[in-house]
Amino acid sequence: MKSATTPWAFLDEYRGTYFTGEWPTLPEMFRITTKRYGDRPCFTIYEGDERISLTYNEALKKIEAVSRWLYSQGIRKGDKVAVTGKNSPEWAVAYLGILFAGATVVPIDYQLKQEEIELLIKTADVNILFVDEEKHGRFIEQPGQLKTIISLKKGVGTYIYGLDGPEAHIEQAAETDLAAILFTSGTTGNPKGVMLTHKNLVSDCYIAQSNLNIYHTDVFYALLPIHHSYTMLAVFIEALSVGAEIVFGKRIVTKAILKDLKEAQVTMFLGVPMLFNAVLNGIMKGIKAKGPIVYGLIRILMSISGFIKKVFKINPGKKMFHSILDKASLSSIRICISGGGPLAPSIFKQYNQLGIDFVQGYGLTETSPIIALNPVDHYKETSVGKVLPQTDLRILNPNEQGIGEIIVKGPMVMQGYYKMPEETRETFTEDGYLKTGDLGYLDSEHYLYLTGRAKNMIVTEGGKNVYPEEIENEFQLYSEIEQILVRGFLIDPKMKTEGIEALVYPNQEAFKDSVGALRPKEEIKHRIEAIIAEVNQRLKPYQKIERVTVLDEPMEMTTTKKIKRNALKL
Repeated sequence: MKSATTPWAFLDEYRGTYFTGEWPTLPEMFRITTKRYGDRPCFTIYEGDERISLTYNEALKKIEAVSRWLYSQGIRKGDKVAVTGKNSPEWAVAYLGILFAGATVVPIDYQLKQEEIELLIKTADVNILFVDEEKHGRFIEQPGQLKTIISLKKGVGTYIYGLDGPEAHIEQAAETDLAAILFTSGTTGNPKGVMLTHKNLVSDCYIAQSNLNIYHTDVFYALLPIHHSYTMLAVFIEALSVGAEIVFGKRIVTKAILKDLKEAQVTMFLGVPMLFNAVLNGIMKGIKAKGPIVYGLIRILMSISGFIKKVFKINPGKKMFHSILDKASLSSIRICISGGGPLAPSIFKQYNQLGIDFVQGYGLTETSPIIALNPVDHYKETSVGKVLPQTDLRILNPNEQGIGEIIVKGPMVMQGYYKMPEETRETFTEDGYLKTGDLGYLDSEHYLYLTGRAKNMIVTEGGKNVYPEEIENEFQLYSEIEQILVRGFLIDPKMKTEGIEALVYPNQEAFKDSVGALRPKEEIKHRIEAIIAEVNQRLKPYQKIERVTVLDEPMEMTTTKKIKRNALKL
């Protein structure tokens, strides 16, 4: 902990005054940051042409006021308080105010149905809720077990910024106490309440900085919902740990995103593969519009730029392609990080060729979530990252290719599932390793490579194991396909052998004619089948897609843009 080489070495200056444990709690971390960078912007949002911002000092005052109010309402150390709503400074103040009161925060996906939110509130023993304007009225009408409902929007009900209470001695949580219960949305199965301590979240935040340099001058863009562990840690908590600014985005709409990136001069852009695919497709479409000669020249220059960056650790693309990046509102971006699923190596490669430091990371809610992250200066395009320090990651029962289930130990690993002791026991090995359910392998430098989910694996007629995610990644560059899900179908029920099928929802915009009308279904189906055939030629014989279904409606997705496999009825 005291090595001067660690990104968290500065904490030693505050040990004994601001905190006494191995790691500070989240409130202690925020107080340290405020001491260092109090006058710097903390939370910012753009409402039309208006920039609304709070400094760290201003945010701390509002957070402490919320904590005093919660204490006045009988909230004590260990009690559960929920927050649900769109990304906003108010959401952040509620989250931290709950923690400053010594309580446990329960962030809930605001896109869930009313009855689903009510179930999670009941499960987590919550009686105070912070909620945005869209669902405020529904809870006022039917509060259920809730005794108090606070609005995250000014002008609707009791507004969060109007809260306060008398001065009081509030018992604070320790680093080993529960900080948050995160209910996993899950692409398969029912939601589980992941229990994470202050130590889980804070240790993961600082240890991840071993593979990533971030600064108080950075501007993070919180676009994906903050209730999700990826955005919560990699954007929200990471930014707060160094005194960086957080700009909140509300809509995953390309035009709105690009406007925010440019106005806020964002330097740290974290997203999911679907988002980065859409942005890159837009850039390359603009280049192609300049004609085949210009397009060919730029692709040659991109290859040269990528080679120099990879071999000599110099980034010429930032200057070479400044005009392209500026037009795409990406010129201020210092680093892009993709998480939430594997990104096609070709996408990864092209961003780096254009001069953007682009890396991937890996983790899951149960690991706070980061356990692997590509260093910017030594990234591998096909890897999801180098295993973090203090993280014991192993491959369970590897096959002849070294592929097996990923298991992990470390200070970031959860305490278990809330009120689910049996499921908790099943998730850990006898010697205490968390079973991730993901399949992958490690190389000699301890970089991790994903092959897929154990539950999703297809066993073909020839006895080969096929990982759907590997096949799905081959389609990321095809703009005509908005969604694709690869799965097995039974060829022989007796032998339990499977063939491979693809469910495809076409990109509606890509199939509109000159007047904006959708092209005939047969024409769309023909093009989709042609793309499948093209990809099949690149796949191994046992990976080839044998059956294709073109869908009329999109498949249900989580808020981090993963298809809910369990929701499919076909």
